[in-house]
Amino acid sequence: MLRLNVHMKSTELTIGEVADRFGLATHVLRHWESVGLLAPARSAASRRRYSADDLIRIAVILQAKEIGFPLGDIRELLTAREPGQRAGLLQRRRAEVTAWIAAAQASLEMLDCALACTHDDLAACPHFQAAVTARVKHPPADPSTPPAPPAPPTGRRRSGT
Repeated sequence: MLRLNVHMKSTELTIGEVADRFGLATHVLRHWESVGLLAPARSAASRRRYSADDLIRIAVILQAKEIGFPLGDIRELLTAREPGQRAGLLQRRRAEVTAWIAAAQASLEMLDCALACTHDDLAACPHFQAAVTARVKHPPADPSTPPAPPAPPTGRRRSGT
């Protein structure tokens, strides 16, 4: 037997409520809808209504953006029907993130070397010179290595587009 609780509050949220929840501007959610990332239900008055599934999808989009996926790739990931199709995108991004980590580690080592220097002129420090020389002799394997991933969110609204 099916019972319907007519007094139960709707679990659907408005675009403003969702934007506030994720720290986004409403235009970001509209843009994601326009490029096929989201498809929220509509109320009788044609207002967007976001379900729990939509919230999960938004969280996935944000996570994918944080690791550097462009919106087109995110759409492809979310709509891929075959694991192999997803795996190809994920493997490419993994290789890029691995390169980012290597570049960030090299930068961290240079910073640590500079911080440990007690010379008045950093350029005169033999340890720093050696580190720089090593970097010049052995640059990153791929000169087109993408820049470091974006910094973690600071709690301010993100543009997201």
